[in-house]
Amino acid sequence: MNTNEEQITAFYDYPLCKKLVAQHPLPDRDASRLLVLHRTTGKREHRRFPDIVHYLRRGDALVLNDSKVIPAKLIGHRKTGGSVKVLLINKLAHGKWRVLLETRGKPSTGEDVRFSDGPLSGTLLERLSAREWVMGFESDDTVWEIINNHGRMPLPPYIKRPAQKDPFSFEDRERYQSVFASKPGSIAAPTAGLHFTQPLLEEIRCMGVEIIRVTLHVGLGTFMPIRSDVITHHRMEKEYFELDTDAARRLNEVRNRGGKIVAVGSTCCRVLETLAQGGGIKASKGWTDLFIHPPYKFKMVNTLLTNFHLPKTTLLVLVATFAGRTKILDAYAEAVEKGYRFYSYGDAMLIV
Repeated sequence: MNTNEEQITAFYDYPLCKKLVAQHPLPDRDASRLLVLHRTTGKREHRRFPDIVHYLRRGDALVLNDSKVIPAKLIGHRKTGGSVKVLLINKLAHGKWRVLLETRGKPSTGEDVRFSDGPLSGTLLERLSAREWVMGFESDDTVWEIINNHGRMPLPPYIKRPAQKDPFSFEDRERYQSVFASKPGSIAAPTAGLHFTQPLLEEIRCMGVEIIRVTLHVGLGTFMPIRSDVITHHRMEKEYFELDTDAARRLNEVRNRGGKIVAVGSTCCRVLETLAQGGGIKASKGWTDLFIHPPYKFKMVNTLLTNFHLPKTTLLVLVATFAGRTKILDAYAEAVEKGYRFYSYGDAMLIV
């Protein structure tokens, strides 16, 4: 492979028909298809998701991201009557959040945005960029009242929903969330985990596979497109992660006895690789802006479960770094040919 090509964003592109972009989840979480890619040989297998058990062994570790998606997408109104779309990105301080704003006209500092017919509102305190603002609320309780009563799940833009009354709101609140999500903080789902059911996880646990949880709150960094022509010019936005002492101990034990570390999704992969030391991994919490791209050498992850990703994104670059760009693009081409469902609500790929 030409090393220069590995650094050029345009070489991480592929054609995809819009009809293959999944707009809704399947009726059953584990009913999705599973494309298995053997990264040493390029061999591909076409399975169903529950067949993942055939690629796990006693003593392996299945690593899950337990971050929970918050209904962070809000529809509000300005004093002028105009509608405002607000995406809560992350909390900055008591009652203050960094937000993305979408509205007609030019909002101004000090302007209020109302989220109900009652007193629930926020105030624009400071413009950070063209669309980013600091928004202030009366209290943290106010924010969570707005989120719980008026928030929508922050679906990616390629999943289409009505602007006002959304008949799929309940479906998205349940299904754009893994069954093991427990720590609120993400503004997008770690989608590789969406395929698991509790019975499947119990089956895996009974096989003697360690199920270990980490946390990475998905923010803008994971899904920000690469806008530069050369991937090394792209800078990831930091995202918060946690790995506790027990999880670190169990991961090191698995490695020491020769078990595989199976990362469920790019978020788990980035946490593990961020913390990987020469001989193991240490408990930590903080922020990571790790962008995995060629010629990165993986230190911790042996197997990667992932969904199919958008062209020219850091996610596609990550899986291409793990398996090889040509192998990934060939696998994607075959997935398109065989009608796999793509992106967040789509099918899965296991890279072994």
